[in-house]
Amino acid sequence: MVLPDAASADTVAAEKIIKTADMRFRVKDVQRTKEKLSETIKSQGGTVSEFSIQSVIQETEKVKQSTDSLKEITSYKTEGYLVAKVPSEKLDEFTNAIAKMAVFVDNQSLKMDDQSISYLTNKLKADNRKEAVDRINKLATKKSPNVETSLLIKDDYIDKKMQNMLIDSRVKYSTITLNFYQDNTIKTMVVANDNVYDYKPSFANRLWLGIVNGWTIFKEIILAIANLWMLILVGFGVFFTIRYFVRKNKIATKI
Repeated sequence: MVLPDAASADTVAAEKIIKTADMRFRVKDVQRTKEKLSETIKSQGGTVSEFSIQSVIQETEKVKQSTDSLKEITSYKTEGYLVAKVPSEKLDEFTNAIAKMAVFVDNQSLKMDDQSISYLTNKLKADNRKEAVDRINKLATKKSPNVETSLLIKDDYIDKKMQNMLIDSRVKYSTITLNFYQDNTIKTMVVANDNVYDYKPSFANRLWLGIVNGWTIFKEIILAIANLWMLILVGFGVFFTIRYFVRKNKIATKI
């Protein structure tokens, strides 16, 4: 078996640079910026792999507007998040376009990961495995134990090829992560008054209703007493009986 010559043309490491970028910036309108970004990415042959928009409430206050309504005043911050893949050769052009959309850029970074050696290593190992499989297949029979070994080598060969395909894809398309936000926004809207106290009658009405209700309660008490007249009579009888015996005992003690 002839070992590959590291100086030969087949073993010269081709440049395989994986670029990843990150940006955080402020914009005037998050939703509009997201739409512009999508259009720009599409026009440059890229794709959006992930995005989200969320509003974070900073403060909320309700001000009484009428008896049955309140004015709700909400201060909130809108933030956007987008991950895209763009052709590597257009990455600088894309980041320049983003900078024009921003009010200002908080931070921007670019990372370059050289995978040339890993790519070459995978290629050479894959070539060696292909050569080994070819040799085994020439000597092996259906009953030979080398068939299993050949399958294992083939699987490893496929793994190396897939790793290089992934590197090629990441080299061709750079990943950029974008975080963008806008200034706090004030939103006002009229909502129903949920304070039960505000729906109660006025003081004068409540005072008159209290008097009427007190008279009703008083009459009910009189009716309750009337229903219990027998118990009242029994109570009086018990009271006077006890009083009689107490007085009798006092007189007997004095004598």
